[in-house]
Amino acid sequence: MNTGSDEPGEVAVASNKAKTDRQETAEEAGSGLGSRAPEFIKSRRLLHLSWQVGVFVVGFAVVVAGIIMLPLPGPGWVVIFGGMAIWATEFVWAQLVLRWTKRKVTEAAQRALDPKVRRRNIALTVIGLVIIGVLAGIYLWKFGLVMPWKIKDQ
Repeated sequence: MNTGSDEPGEVAVASNKAKTDRQETAEEAGSGLGSRAPEFIKSRRLLHLSWQVGVFVVGFAVVVAGIIMLPLPGPGWVVIFGGMAIWATEFVWAQLVLRWTKRKVTEAAQRALDPKVRRRNIALTVIGLVIIGVLAGIYLWKFGLVMPWKIKDQ
């Protein structure tokens, strides 16, 4: 599965089989996918399975806490991504999700820094603030400084 850039031209071409094997080994080592458990844990199947269950449970608890924090006060998304990072220490699927998320956030940040996009966002913000100001002015003109729940038929 390609988790890198979708840009064309980033495909490596090998000239012979030996070079291809060396590249695949280097890519696997550099990709960082897979379990990050200590070697003594990975060497024992039952211990490694227990380790994975523990990582899953802890990550799940953190993700659930983040989901609970979404409507409540607290850093919900940060906690959810923290739980995903916990899962990513052991599970390849979580590592791939985090790589994809990081790539998309980086792309969005680059787009947001584009001068045309910034001008558009500033213009939309100003238009929104003007609309809110006009609505607040109409309310104050019609009702004065009276709270909405204390307004009688006028």
